[in-house]
Amino acid sequence: MNKNNPLLQWTAAMALSGTIGAVVLESGADAPAVAFARSLVGGLLLVVWSAARGWLRPWTLTRRDLLLAILGGLFLVGNWVLLFASYALSSISVSTVVYHTQPLMLVGLAAAFLGEKMAKSQLIRALIAFGGVTLISLSAHGADGKPVRLEGIALALGAAALYAGASFVAKQLKHLRPHVLAAVQLVTGTIVLAPALLVTPLPTDTSGLLWLVLLGTVHTALMYVLMYASIGKLPTTTVALLSYVYPVVAVVVDVLAYGHRPTWPEGLGMLAVLAAALAPKRTAKPAAAGRSVQSRVSST
Repeated sequence: MNKNNPLLQWTAAMALSGTIGAVVLESGADAPAVAFARSLVGGLLLVVWSAARGWLRPWTLTRRDLLLAILGGLFLVGNWVLLFASYALSSISVSTVVYHTQPLMLVGLAAAFLGEKMAKSQLIRALIAFGGVTLISLSAHGADGKPVRLEGIALALGAAALYAGASFVAKQLKHLRPHVLAAVQLVTGTIVLAPALLVTPLPTDTSGLLWLVLLGTVHTALMYVLMYASIGKLPTTTVALLSYVYPVVAVVVDVLAYGHRPTWPEGLGMLAVLAAALAPKRTAKPAAAGRSVQSRVSST
């Protein structure tokens, strides 16, 4: 990967994000076990990466920073568990698109707890997005031709809400190096999810384990490195537009690999959600862009 091409790095990271659903399903593991494996493998690799670059020396996290990072980690891994569980109950494409209501939820949290004003345009976009979710809920069908289960859509919405919480916490920790923050969050996830293995164990077959190793190495550690290497070098508008790659790839994978056939009302609902949630709000300087969208990285 060309280190001097942040556009290519961000696009590659978004494309990898779009294939996460397929990796989760192919592993055959339950959602808590998948989230544990992703936290364990990805967390270890990010810790090694950060340590090798001296980012862990000296230890600069205050007690407040550490507690907030742990809280963000709880939101992050909870978001993963709900999203991964939703794939089997709806479909990869439906869950991924519904999940992209997350930026609008973050705007609501910022308005409620940070006193940030919600513009009229943001409220209109939120209404359009959730109108799209309603349309998807009423018209989407799975690979078996039957309507998707509303529980799957509810789980995707719950995942989006938890992601918004993780992003809200990350906004309070913008002074930390994102690699270190992500490492702390994934270590937190590993510890918290370990007891769940008593109920939802890891796969016993080699194939299932290899899929989980792939998820932790390529779709977590490598993907995060690509994102953090590029996000601060791109304008907000570019980041927002290229973020469409994530759900588009997810829909394509769902159609080609799992036989999902969107109905036209479902397709209309998807377009409404993506247009409302991912439309760029304003152009910003690259450095500002890195700060403003840094919190969205850990959601995937």
